[in-house]
Parts: sequence; structure tokens; C-alpha cells
Amino acid sequence: MLKIIVPLFMLLPLVWILPWPLLWPTVFLHSMSVALASMTWCKNFSTPEWYDLNPYLASDPLSAPLLVLTCWLLPATVLASQKHLEIEPLPRQRSFLTLMILLQALVVLAFSVADLFFFYILFEATLLPTLLLLTRWGFQKERLFAGYYFLFYTLFGSLPLLIALLCLCGVTGTVSYLALPFVGVVSLGSVAQVMLWLGCLYAFIVKMPLYGAHLWLPKAHVEAPIAGSMILAAVLLKLGGYGLMRVLPLIEPATKELAYPFIILALWGVIMTGSICLRQTDLKSIIAYSSVSHMGLVAAGILIQTPWGLTGALILMIAHGLTSSALFCLANTNYERTHSRTMLLARGMQMLLPLMTIWWFIASLANLALPPLPNLMGELMIITSLFNWSWWTIILTGLGTLITASYSLFMFLMTQRGPVPPHILSIEPSHTREHLLMTLHLLPLLLLILKPELFWGWTA
Repeated sequence: MLKIIVPLFMLLPLVWILPWPLLWPTVFLHSMSVALASMTWCKNFSTPEWYDLNPYLASDPLSAPLLVLTCWLLPATVLASQKHLEIEPLPRQRSFLTLMILLQALVVLAFSVADLFFFYILFEATLLPTLLLLTRWGFQKERLFAGYYFLFYTLFGSLPLLIALLCLCGVTGTVSYLALPFVGVVSLGSVAQVMLWLGCLYAFIVKMPLYGAHLWLPKAHVEAPIAGSMILAAVLLKLGGYGLMRVLPLIEPATKELAYPFIILALWGVIMTGSICLRQTDLKSIIAYSSVSHMGLVAAGILIQTPWGLTGALILMIAHGLTSSALFCLANTNYERTHSRTMLLARGMQMLLPLMTIWWFIASLANLALPPLPNLMGELMIITSLFNWSWWTIILTGLGTLITASYSLFMFLMTQRGPVPPHILSIEPSHTREHLLMTLHLLPLLLLILKPELFWGWTA
């Protein structure tokens, strides 16, 4: 465990020591070596056992795929941000890299701690670097309002979780992942049980976010710099799903009845946010709302608490992390050339950048869950488990899948096909850096088809 965490934190002084010509290449190579070393977590996934244990840190088949995804994202964010920051003064470039590395390190610690209190502290600690990235390096002046939304939604959502954890610790005497299974299921009075369940749930459904608590996410995505959008979509949303998977089994009896309205809200949110995507004109806004739609399906899979539902949720979280991050990178390549996120003003890119169109095509097909990509595997497992739970859900999930395919193809056709507007006839060609960035996203997604047991978790 420490062989990953220590090199990650050693990047922080390295950023301030390196001279300017070596800054970006060295940070990329160092973070890439950390990402490759994190592959050693891909082991023992056939049994639901803890490994790499020490008094404070541990990993298991649930946290290990998310840890690898977090480490893999760091070199990708370094590559994606280089063009955006090249006109900035050197101290601001160093500050940006420091915040980005600190945020990734905090997320790695959040996924690897073995105690719910430490998880809560690190869950909250990710708020500050994300807020600074959003408000300081965002694109427009509305980034301040987006920062306010993000801050207050997360803070008000997290306070009930703290109270619930204190209550849980008072009843059981521990909040360690390793000890809680031996304590047994927490049993309180009926009202107290409901309040405990809702307190544990609320912070995570805001972070995911579930439809109804999602208003901060499109604002944050649209105004954030490219690195902020990538980390938000690929990793920070997964903290909510990971927390739900960890906490809900501890208060299992309450889940069976109380989860019904949240499952219905999640499935209704898949349809509503998909419908919102169909009428969006802003490219980043479409990708942001599609994240809400996919995470609604993940929330429904987790809340029914079946092995297939939990496995499908973890698979879809990993696949969505790579896909949505790739889509944000592609949207950023368009924005760097056309200086507009409005799709009508940047059409016909297939004629100008044909190789980038291939990446757009693969990422769009992954977003709509084309077989045999892992996105389809995760969605099918969740939809099957929901159908087994109640056959009425097939109406909502089927309609949601149809709408997802519609807006994914709409996004691809609006950005890549059609006549080229006269104001973008002479644009910068695509760079090797951008193709390497897309390879880092989509090659793992394609390779995971060959060995899905690496990321299907402990419930399979």
C-alpha cells in the first residue's frame, strides 16, 4: 500500500523543485509509474478477502479497482491540462499541479482506509482542492456560483453522515470495516433506525448524485477546468457509490422498505436526465447530465442489495469513469480549437480532424453501452437484477437505455458530421499528446473486456 501512497505524496515537493522545461514531462512520467505500480492491486479478486493490511489501511476487491482507476487518472489529467495552462505564470502552474496531486492522493487514501471515521474525514477533505480548482481555474465568472453550489450541497449532505457515524460508533463501539461484520447488524428503535439509515444515505446520494440532489453537478462540470471535470466525473462521483456499498450492509433490515422511493427516484432520474440531454446545446452539459443518468442506474443497483446489482454497479462505475473522462477530454480538444462549447458552432469536425473522430466514435459507443464493452456488462447486470426484483422496472430501464443511445448518437452527429462552418476552416491539427490521452482512457476500457474479473468486486 505504501509503495503507491508514498511516491504519490513525493510528487508534491517534486513539483516545486523541478525547472520549467522538465516540469510537465517529469510529473507525467512519475505519475505514470505510480499508475503502473498500482496494477499490483489487481490480485486476489476471486475471494472477498482483505489484503495489504495494516492498522489504518487495507484494500479488498471492492476498493482495489477504484484505487487503480484513481491512480490511472493522474497522468491523464496532467496530459489534458498542459495546453490549458501553458500561458499561465510558472507559480500558478505549480499550484495547479499541487492541488491536482493532493486531490488524487486524498481520494486514494479515502478508498484505502479501513475505518469509517477516516473515510468521512478524507471524503470531506477532497472538497477543498476541488473547490479551489473550480473557482480559480474555471472558464467563466459563473464558476464562483458553481463553487457555492458544490460547497453547500456537499457540506449540508455530509453533516447527517457525521451524526449517523457517531451514533453507529456509540452503539457498536467501532466503525472499522474489519470489525463491524463481527458486531452484527445494528438494531435500534424504529424511528432511530430510519434516521440512521437516512443519515448514512443522504451524503452519498448527494455525492453520486441522485436525481433531485444533482443541481450542483452540471454547474460544476461546465465551469471547471478540464482536470476538474475529469476528476469529478471519473473519481469523485464514485466516492458516493463506494460509501453506499460500505455502509448499507451494516443497517440492512432498514434497507428493504426504505429504499423503495430512492430506487424509483433513481430510475425516474435516468429518464429525466436523459431527456434533458436531448435538448442541450452545450457539449459539456450533455456529458455532465449523462453522468447523473448513469449514476442513477448505479444507485438503483446498489440499493436493491443483491450480488448481481452490486457487481453491475461496480463494473458500471469503472466503465463510466473511463468513458466520461474520455468524453470530457474530447470536448476540451474541441473547445481549445473553436473556443465554444455550443455544438451548432462546431460541426463537421470529421472533415478537419478525422483521427479524432475515431476517438469520438468509440467514446460515444461506450457511452451508449455497445456490446461487448464493460458499460453494457454493468448495465445488463443492474437491469437484470432490477427486473428480478420487480418486473415493472423494465419499463423505466428500457426507456432510459433508449434515450441514452439517442443522446449519445445526437452528440456524435452534431459535433462530427454536417457542413463545416466557415469560421473554423483553419484550425490547429490534433497532437500526439491528445491521441496518447485518449489511448490512456479507451485502451483500458477495451482491454477490460478480456478480463472482467479484475473489476467485478467481491460479490461475484
